[in-house]
Amino acid sequence: MDRKAKKKDAAPGGTGPLARAGRALAGAARRVGDAFAAAGADLAAGARALAGDVARILRLRPAAKPAERGASRERRGKRPPAGRPFWPALAREAASVCVSLGLAGAVGGLYLAFVLVAPRPEPGADLWAVNRQPSIVLLDRNGRELAARGARYGAAVALADLPDYLVEAFLATEDRRFYEHRGIDLKGTLRAVWTNLRSGEVVEGGSTITQQLARNLFLSFEQTYARKAREALLALWLEGRLSKDEILSLYLNRIYLGAGAYGIESAARTYFDKSAKNVTLAEAVMLAGLPKAPSSLAPTQNPYGAQNRANVVLENLRETGAITEFEAREARRNPPVIVNKDGEADIGYFFDYVAARARELAGGRPGDLIVTTTLDAKLQRDAQAAVKAVIGTETKLMGAEQAALIAYDVNGAIRAMVGGLSYIESQFNRAVQARRQPGSAFKPFVYVAALEAGLTPESSFVDQPIDVDGWRPKNYTEGHQGRMRLTEAVAKSVNTIAVQASEYAGREKVAEAARRLGIRSDIKPVASIALGGVNVTLDELTAAYIPFARGGLRPEPYFIERIEDQNLEVVYQHRDKPPERVIAPEIAEQMTHLLYQVMHSGTGRAASLGARPAAGKTGTTNDWRDAWFVGYTAQLVAGVWVGNDSYTPMDRVTGGTLPAEIWRTFMLAAHQNMPRRPLKGAYPAVTYADEMALIDFYRDVQRGLRDVRRDGDERRVRRRR
Repeated sequence: MDRKAKKKDAAPGGTGPLARAGRALAGAARRVGDAFAAAGADLAAGARALAGDVARILRLRPAAKPAERGASRERRGKRPPAGRPFWPALAREAASVCVSLGLAGAVGGLYLAFVLVAPRPEPGADLWAVNRQPSIVLLDRNGRELAARGARYGAAVALADLPDYLVEAFLATEDRRFYEHRGIDLKGTLRAVWTNLRSGEVVEGGSTITQQLARNLFLSFEQTYARKAREALLALWLEGRLSKDEILSLYLNRIYLGAGAYGIESAARTYFDKSAKNVTLAEAVMLAGLPKAPSSLAPTQNPYGAQNRANVVLENLRETGAITEFEAREARRNPPVIVNKDGEADIGYFFDYVAARARELAGGRPGDLIVTTTLDAKLQRDAQAAVKAVIGTETKLMGAEQAALIAYDVNGAIRAMVGGLSYIESQFNRAVQARRQPGSAFKPFVYVAALEAGLTPESSFVDQPIDVDGWRPKNYTEGHQGRMRLTEAVAKSVNTIAVQASEYAGREKVAEAARRLGIRSDIKPVASIALGGVNVTLDELTAAYIPFARGGLRPEPYFIERIEDQNLEVVYQHRDKPPERVIAPEIAEQMTHLLYQVMHSGTGRAASLGARPAAGKTGTTNDWRDAWFVGYTAQLVAGVWVGNDSYTPMDRVTGGTLPAEIWRTFMLAAHQNMPRRPLKGAYPAVTYADEMALIDFYRDVQRGLRDVRRDGDERRVRRRR
């Protein structure tokens, strides 16, 4: 009877602890299977199969009927018959329960791994575009790329179009068994785990190309075991949906290879200025060596480290038989030439200036932006070369350590911008961020107000000591020169006459004229306004000279022509607005006449462009802390500042020295291919020296006439003597 009862308890229809545990386990397995159904049919089928296996192992049957439950309880209350040991049966029960719990744990672990731990890509996700880092690409006015910031993705290149040694270099270095495993290389993983355990930290990845692709597409780069687990599961997901060639193609076209370049096409153009289809063996192995540490091994930053790594890749190729020893030796003897893109660093000042405004104009749209700017690539090179040609070791001995330049065309478009000597050393843009006193470069606004108040270039004032409410301004040079016309006073930058002109017109009128022409900074109508006692930026001061070149019209300065997204959809287009008339045409012509004298015979002679008509003004502040030159032709308006970020004085550097030299160097280069156009008002004025010559002439005539009146015959007068 007891043997039958034992058999019944172990049979599929049993009601003992093992039966109840089995039924509970089967129910749990079915519930897990239902949960797997949401994650995928394959996982659900696997879970249900596991539940069936558990049922078969335990040989379960439907639960006992109520009547049978009482009998089962009655039987459980009886002690086993004598001669039949109790402990073996209990041990079997415990072992069965442990097996059940282990199976349940395995099912739960699989559930956690595939449903909770592994990230699930969205259905139908475009793996060529998923998680692309946004970038901004700047184009010049002619559509040529100036620079790019952020992720740079090259066009996708098919495997068949790439040189065999390029593909083999990546396989030999990153995953030699790529075409043999199914996403996870168990041998490589175990080796990496053992290395990490011995070191006490994660020092080796052991990732396959598929795992690297999974990480690049979906995960972060943190070195943790949890991330490695997700990476492995996603690798299986990729292997189940893509062919090996598709995975390899995705990997080569999406992997980060340093210097902001994603994919071999972008990297090849960044480092070698060519397509990945045309790279040599030496160039290919350098590219294949970058995935290990793309930022620190980027050839533009670490050419020696990149070459050493390339030699390692060459050895890998030789070991796998992909190349011969002769080919490896030739590649080592002829290392690749890295493209020098130092000029892009100087674009950084303009890039920073454009980037913030571009995102704003694009409405905060995420993703890539392609910005067509107004910058002229040739003029930008000319500007950078002019600044570096003048500001060097000798000028630094004069205390001049920094310079900035900005140039507009007469329509208000920025054509060149140099914010300092080196963007790498300092990102502070002195062309648009530095606020300094312009000194005499502010005087044109004084004379605009004076001309509008009724004066003319021929009007005269007396250069003499003056006192304005206790303030006694002095000239740059000692002494005073008496009465002179405005043409001479502007040419020589005489301070006392500028103050008199300001007081004549009214300080408020001077401030209003400066704002009208484009000065945005705060201007207070104090007496020192006549000598530039206001802080301005180089870009606003230079733009305020455009109306002089434009016949009194002020266009709105701008620097972005068009913005497109990654699909080449135009999200912003600049629209030209009619320029505003801010001064009368005759006032603009008179101002050009005054400013022409500065370059013809005054403080700005060093900036003269020879036969090309030009006008401009020098500016120097107290103690030679800042030196300026702003000038224009019929086509371009440019401004230059020279000084120090620390406000320390320079050694007698004036606007007519280094700034004028930089301005002239730039403008001569910028106008090489431009026609010579007339500039209304650009002609010499009658100077004070010319008037003295006329006076001497008339005095001689007067003496001669006096002698004639005495006798009528000069010869008789001499004979009589």
